[in-house]
Amino acid sequence: MGAPLQINPFITAFQNRALEQLEGQVGSAKIALARLSSPLLYFVLSGNDFSLDINNPDEPKIVILANNPEKTQIYGAVISLYLNRVFRILPKKNRLKCAIIADEFSSIFANGIENFLAIARGYKINTYLAVQNLAQLRKSYGKEHADVLFSLAGNVISGQATGETAKEVSEIIGKIVQTRESISINRQDTSLSKSTQLEMAVPPARIAKLSSGEFVGVLADNPDQKLSQKAFYCTIQNDPASINLEEANYHPLPQRKVSQVAIQNNFIQVKNDVTILINSELNRIKEDPELAYLLLEKENKKK
Repeated sequence: MGAPLQINPFITAFQNRALEQLEGQVGSAKIALARLSSPLLYFVLSGNDFSLDINNPDEPKIVILANNPEKTQIYGAVISLYLNRVFRILPKKNRLKCAIIADEFSSIFANGIENFLAIARGYKINTYLAVQNLAQLRKSYGKEHADVLFSLAGNVISGQATGETAKEVSEIIGKIVQTRESISINRQDTSLSKSTQLEMAVPPARIAKLSSGEFVGVLADNPDQKLSQKAFYCTIQNDPASINLEEANYHPLPQRKVSQVAIQNNFIQVKNDVTILINSELNRIKEDPELAYLLLEKENKKK
């Protein structure tokens, strides 16, 4: 197997003995990886409490990953790692129906999600991506990548939005035949004329003025479950009293108490394991004649 594309520059610089270039590359990587050097992250990522096959018929699970607005760049990378792993595990036959709900999706980078969205429906996986607007998604993913994600969605539900987001949603809903009337008045008589033409069913200006609880969008259907009206413009009617009563009966989630000593010991243990792994690999390379050339020889001390 070839090396991942992410480490190819390091391998090329090392093989060409471009040590100054390699040192700069390693320094840049250290700056980014140093943000993840946290005892708490080490503790979470080094555990084996459960697997991520949430649609396993024998062991179904609910996995919740929460980001921190103050540490989005740090935790966003970890959440992206989990999502990337989930994308590889879930698409399997004979599994339960499941859903992935990603709120504030633009705050994380989910590598390969466009491929996952293309096949997810065939494996009974529902994916919900919630973003504030299209501009925010383009900032995080780039214009081309964001437009691909936006166009892959079969169901589009939008609340109040402005700018490009309102325009794109309006175009997705499409046009309908609308009747226009015009009145012409002069000194002698008054004439009334009617005409029909294709116009946006929900103009961008109307989307920009939606009130709280009002939504527009388009729904996808199945061959055996046809929808007579796929485009919609509706208002959600909430019952605040019932919602408050339901929330009052919520039970708090159980919390796992972990001491700071255990977290710190795990942090040290991981570092020691990595050191042992590096030393064992160096010894293996040194003892293998076919790989020994990879080790840089130390310069002879000047006499």
